[in-house]
Amino acid sequence: MTPPPAEPAVEPRQAATVLLLRDGASGLEVYLLRRTKGMPFAGGMTAYPGGGVDPRDADIEIGWAGPTPAEWARAFGCDEPLARELVCAAVRETFEEAGVLLAGPAEGTVVPDVSGDDWEEQRQALLSRELSLSELLADRGLVLRSDLLRPFAHWITPPMESRRYDTKFFVAALPAGQEARDVSGEADEAAWLSPAAALQEHLASTRPMLPPTSHTLSQLGRFADVASALAGSPPDPLEPILPRFEQDDEGRWVLLPDGTRVRLVAPLPS
Repeated sequence: MTPPPAEPAVEPRQAATVLLLRDGASGLEVYLLRRTKGMPFAGGMTAYPGGGVDPRDADIEIGWAGPTPAEWARAFGCDEPLARELVCAAVRETFEEAGVLLAGPAEGTVVPDVSGDDWEEQRQALLSRELSLSELLADRGLVLRSDLLRPFAHWITPPMESRRYDTKFFVAALPAGQEARDVSGEADEAAWLSPAAALQEHLASTRPMLPPTSHTLSQLGRFADVASALAGSPPDPLEPILPRFEQDDEGRWVLLPDGTRVRLVAPLPS
């Protein structure tokens, strides 16, 4: 009997994720969220703030300071409209999920506090899609600070997965005066941890995470502080990572394009 034809691979959704960083008492720390177990994707997994690109992220009228969409397009190896959407998604998702806004009244400035009731009302309007990032910034007289972000990694979910994402990872420093807050409603825990501490919990099977999270944490581990992490971003363009999975007597592994094998401690969500 002739086997049925293979199902075509799902087209990956464009997404942006932000590794929000600060200098802690013992060195570099990163802000991590543990997604609620009921989430349709990566439920129970530790992750960074981030999510899919929204159509309203394409608004070309948005106030902008820092590297242009054309410069981001070179970093990501994509076209200029998509680069604009990815940067906007990164800023929007960081505000939606961590209450941190990478914007200011002008180039070189940053809004110092976004925790008041009026800000919360607008954050909720962003979440419900009643308000776009462009509209929020225009209403506040602010510009998006793309210079507060750096490109860090590019991962694409393997073709056999039913939910696929083409995700660009950014790094950004927590702006002075602002505090990251667990406000997303999609997480049951939020914490600042050193990369080493987060990975130690992962290896002990107490902090499940997907391979892109554990791998980028290991990359962060070579930086002593925020300044070195921001200065150590990879060259243009980012090389996309399309991992494969394999299993042997020692367990399940993620196989990266360069031949590196990463042990998959926690199972992938079904």
